[in-house]
Amino acid sequence: MPVTMENQEPNRRELWLALIGVGAGVFMSTLDSSIVNISLPTLVESFQTSFANIQWVVLSYLLVLTSLMLGVARLGDMYNKKRIYLAGMILFAFSSLLCGLAPNIHWLIALRALQGLGAVLMQSLGMAIVTQIFPAKERGRVLGIMGGIVSIGIAVGPPLGGLLISLAGWPSVFWVNVPVGILAAWIVIRYVPDLKPSHPDQRFDFVGALIVMALMSAYALGMTRGQETGFGQPLTLVLLAAAAAGAGLFVWVERRISQPMVDLHLFQNPLFGLNLLMGLLVFIVLAGNFVMPFFLELVKGYPAQQVGWMLMAFPVIMGLVAPAAGALSDRFGSRGISFLGLVILLAGCLAVSTLREETGAWGFILRVLPMGLGFGLFQSPNNSAIMGSAPRERLGVASGLLSLSRTLGQTSGVPLMGALFTAQVHAAGNLPANLDVTEVAPAFLVAGFDGTYRISAVLVFAAALLALFTWMLDKKVGIRAASQVQEKSSEIG
Repeated sequence: MPVTMENQEPNRRELWLALIGVGAGVFMSTLDSSIVNISLPTLVESFQTSFANIQWVVLSYLLVLTSLMLGVARLGDMYNKKRIYLAGMILFAFSSLLCGLAPNIHWLIALRALQGLGAVLMQSLGMAIVTQIFPAKERGRVLGIMGGIVSIGIAVGPPLGGLLISLAGWPSVFWVNVPVGILAAWIVIRYVPDLKPSHPDQRFDFVGALIVMALMSAYALGMTRGQETGFGQPLTLVLLAAAAAGAGLFVWVERRISQPMVDLHLFQNPLFGLNLLMGLLVFIVLAGNFVMPFFLELVKGYPAQQVGWMLMAFPVIMGLVAPAAGALSDRFGSRGISFLGLVILLAGCLAVSTLREETGAWGFILRVLPMGLGFGLFQSPNNSAIMGSAPRERLGVASGLLSLSRTLGQTSGVPLMGALFTAQVHAAGNLPANLDVTEVAPAFLVAGFDGTYRISAVLVFAAALLALFTWMLDKKVGIRAASQVQEKSSEIG
């Protein structure tokens, strides 16, 4: 009989088994985001499709995550978290099975959107479930374990994907989720207690979610279509204009409804908004890493298995550095540590932009490592600064916006960096706009790859300038607050 919070308190063994079940779902959804990237060159060949079309295998998944992340988090307060999480896990496993059976690229893109729906049900509620079932004195430890599971999922994806593709073909990168999902679902049913809704009177912001889905779809479709037909085509311009209009409509709607998806009042604190913007810029840059397998496989000719091991360098160094960066920011403040991370990330982007056809495997890894190091140093302190600048009564909303900035950066970054890559390749060889980048000479791919990462360096430089500005603004706010305290103390005296 499944444990409920009403009939009895779960014992220690049941608590840790519940953590394993919930953690397995979070692991699957994070693993999927990294394991699929390495299969993209193989999918281009298998489905005889284009570079622009293959981006939708990633985009359809991310679009659902971005559109529903905040809304599903609110659903968890309105209904039973366990049932929503379990539904997401079952849907994710079933859609993974279907993805491996997809007969063409269009079916795969549609099924990836279904898979994204299952993922968002898990990712939005995993942390909330373990926070609710474990005692407060163990919360930090348990959330640290969940964070470690996310890092492991990201790190394991590339080498596991490369191994599976070399042994069993591309469907196996999706089918690996099925047995894990079945076992994890059984554990969740058996050991995760039923969690009654804490705020059943809340409402789901359907309008906001639909607007976000529509504007991001228009943006992504406009950017990927522009790669194939050129950005001067009327339909492409209409799609991009619709995306811009949708962003304005979203802000207008969110300011006027009683329970919005995004609480815009948080942005009255400039430090909160500026730190979110820095994170958004960095995630846009990191979304461009999906072009790395194309360089390694199409230019260098490495097999998928070797590519997987090489791409593991980034998440491993990131996962090792991030906890230390968080501890350092607690001791010395977040501003300096996050700025240092951006400087190192900038150096990493410039280093990656020097890759050539003759660069060996170690040359690639040594250039990628600074990117992982810089991102690891930046992320934890910046997250701490975001949460620290939010009012205590709105920490949940701030956490949701933090997740949204990550998924929004990835969703907007994939088509943007893909378009930049395509434009750089075509410019290097003076190639026709309708020629797919996967069919050009390696030298042109190298030029496109290098140019893309130089532009990425410009975006990181902009984030570093923002970091300097927020550092100075933070000092002014601190000095002003200290002065006010001193004045009040003098009045009391």
